[in-house]
Amino acid sequence: MLAISLLIPGALRAEETPAEKAGFAPRLMIYLAKGAPDACGPGCDRWIAIEGEIDQGAAVRIRRFLAGVKDTQRPIYLYSPGGNVEQSYAIGRLLRSRKAIARVGRTMVTACASGTQVDAACLKAKGTSGEIEAQLTTRLAMCNSACGYLFLGATSREVAPDAALAVHSSRLVFVVEGRPPPALVAEARRRRMAVADRERAVYVTAMGISRELDDLIRTVKYESLHVLTRAELYRFGIDTRPLAETTWRLEKATQPFVTKIAMVKENSGSSFRMMEWRLYCEKRNRVPLIFAAEIDEATVAKSTVMMTANADETWEAGGSSVRAGKYAMWSGTVEPGMVKAMLASRQLQVRETRRMSEEKADTAKFEIDLWGLPSVWTQLGTSCPPAIPANAPIPALPTTSGPNNPWMGLPMPKVAPKSPAAPAP
Repeated sequence: MLAISLLIPGALRAEETPAEKAGFAPRLMIYLAKGAPDACGPGCDRWIAIEGEIDQGAAVRIRRFLAGVKDTQRPIYLYSPGGNVEQSYAIGRLLRSRKAIARVGRTMVTACASGTQVDAACLKAKGTSGEIEAQLTTRLAMCNSACGYLFLGATSREVAPDAALAVHSSRLVFVVEGRPPPALVAEARRRRMAVADRERAVYVTAMGISRELDDLIRTVKYESLHVLTRAELYRFGIDTRPLAETTWRLEKATQPFVTKIAMVKENSGSSFRMMEWRLYCEKRNRVPLIFAAEIDEATVAKSTVMMTANADETWEAGGSSVRAGKYAMWSGTVEPGMVKAMLASRQLQVRETRRMSEEKADTAKFEIDLWGLPSVWTQLGTSCPPAIPANAPIPALPTTSGPNNPWMGLPMPKVAPKSPAAPAP
C-alpha cells in the first residue's frame, strides 16, 4: 500500500506551459534538410533539424538516426520547448560523443503549408527518409527548458542574437499506487528532487559549463522561464564568441529593408552591446544605410563609425553618430559602388571610435559577415515599390521599441566615397 512508483526515465520534466507547446511537434523529430547556398553558413547548405517536444523515447530515435549520418560536422539546429530531462541528458551525451555543432534555429520545410509546420501532412513529410528542401531562421527560435541540456552536449554551440536559450527548474511527476501518507510522498519527492539536482550539477559540469548555470536554474521556478542573456551565455561557457550575429534578413515592412543584428563584446569585462545594420530600397541611385549601436546612457563620449567592405576599400560609409537615449545612430545614403563592394565581400570592416576628450579616444575594430547579403538584396529588389518618386522621403528609423527593434527615427546625413588622401578617423 505504501509503494510509490516513479516514471523513470519519464519522471523528471523541465515542464513547459501549453502556450509554449503550441507550434511544436508532440514528440521530438529529426530529419535532414537542404537549403539555398550558404543557408547555414559559408559553404553550408545542408543541416540536421531536431525539433518538437522531448518525449520518453526520443534518445533511442535520435541515436538510431545519427548512426546513419556519417558527416559529424553537419550542423544541428534545435527548436524545442523542452520535455523529458533524462532523455535530454542522453541525447546531449550522444552529441558530445559526435563532437556535434549545435545552433538554435527553426527549420521551415518548403513543402509544408504556409503558416504551419506541425500539421499532419507536414509531420509526415518530415518523417520520410532523405533530404527535405527547407529554409532556416533564427528569428524568435527557441531552445527552452530540457532542450537546453541537449544543447549543452554539443562541443560547438551558437545562439544567434535573435534566438533564445531559456532555463528553469524541473518538475517531478509521481504516479502513486494506493494511499500512502502525505508525509511519505513529500519525503520521497524531496529525496528524488535532491537526486535530480545532483544529476543536473554533474551533467552541467561534465559538459564543461560553469556551475553558475546550475545555481541559476535552481532559482527559477518551473512555472517561469529565464532567457539567458548574451553575457550569461558567454560567462557560463555556453556560447563564447566575442561577436555573435544573425544572418542578413529581409523585413517586408511598409518600407522594406534588409537587416543584420550583432552582439559585440566590450574590450573589458563580459558585457555586450547590440548593433543593427539596415539597407533600404535604392532611391535616386543611392541606397539608404542605417547603423545603430547600444551605448551606456551615462557616457558623454562622442562616437564615429566608419564601415569598409574588404572587396574594395576605396569606398567607405559612416560619420559622426547622433545620440538617442541609450543608442548611438548614424544614417545616410551610400553610392552604388559601396553597395557593389558589400555584395562582393565576405566581411564588412567596422571601426567605431568613441572620443572621451580631445586627447583620449577609444577605438574598437571588428568585422561582420556579409555572406547571404546578395540573396536577400535580390529579394529586397523584388519587394521594393516599382518606382520611387524623386521627392519621396528617405526612410527613417522606426519609432516603435522592443528587444529586436529599439531604434528611434532620425534624419539621414549623406556620405560620399572615401578619398584616398583623407586621414582615417
